[in-house]
Amino acid sequence: MITNELRQEIERELGKRLLAAAPLSAANNAQIYRLGVEGGTSIVAKVAARGLELEAFMLRYLRSKTALPVPTVYYSNDHVILMEFVQTDYSADDRAHRHAAELLAGLHSIRGAEYGFERDTLIGSLPQPNPPSGDWVGFFAEHRLLHMAKAAVDENKIDKKMLAQVEKLAGKLHGYLGRPQPPALIHGDVWGGNILFGRGKIAAFVDPAIYYADPEIELSFIRLFATLNDSFFLHYNDLRPIAPGFEDTRAPIYSIYPLLVHTRLFGTSYARKVQKVLDKFV
Repeated sequence: MITNELRQEIERELGKRLLAAAPLSAANNAQIYRLGVEGGTSIVAKVAARGLELEAFMLRYLRSKTALPVPTVYYSNDHVILMEFVQTDYSADDRAHRHAAELLAGLHSIRGAEYGFERDTLIGSLPQPNPPSGDWVGFFAEHRLLHMAKAAVDENKIDKKMLAQVEKLAGKLHGYLGRPQPPALIHGDVWGGNILFGRGKIAAFVDPAIYYADPEIELSFIRLFATLNDSFFLHYNDLRPIAPGFEDTRAPIYSIYPLLVHTRLFGTSYARKVQKVLDKFV
């Protein structure tokens, strides 16, 4: 909600009067508004109780370190981000999907010294630990699968039997994941709500959950929710060939992480999808 106190803060930081505020959408823990400000400019305000300074940091990181299109951040603190308004036309044709392949292939070409990141990040509103590691399989097991499964148990979103299955799978990952790719920067949360399409291209990616990873975990997330179509995967494969075994083995195993995230955020229907993957591999 744009309270009088927040309105005054926005006007103070922008140095302009706020003329209008219209709801755009809602996220897990935030409300998003299009603001009309003095001079005819539109900007976006994302408002939440906490956690937005970290999101703003991730947007700034992507903007400064990569060619991925993200909105410019004008001002941020823990409860508000003021950022560029990006015009979209909501048309996700094959040209846009191929453009997404080019952008994400470029992002995945940015190497890190280790897996993880310089600080912990968020996925949605959930903490995402990123201790630096030279071992991708160990990192994915401990700081993605087990971290999220243990938190889901603590919240009574999954039972201890499922946690035991996740722990068993974590011990077998080397046999399934094979030799990982070097650490690559990923967006970390590529689903339809976090992509802004515009006239045959990608206008912007929003709401990142960045870290350095085997980029196949990003592709798995995209495949899981059918975020981008076959034109994306065909073009991405031309740019960065996807090794055999991704579709049948690595993609479903990597999908457990976002499914556990969704289990915690949106309910136990996603836990049933986790169970189907576990039944296949454990």
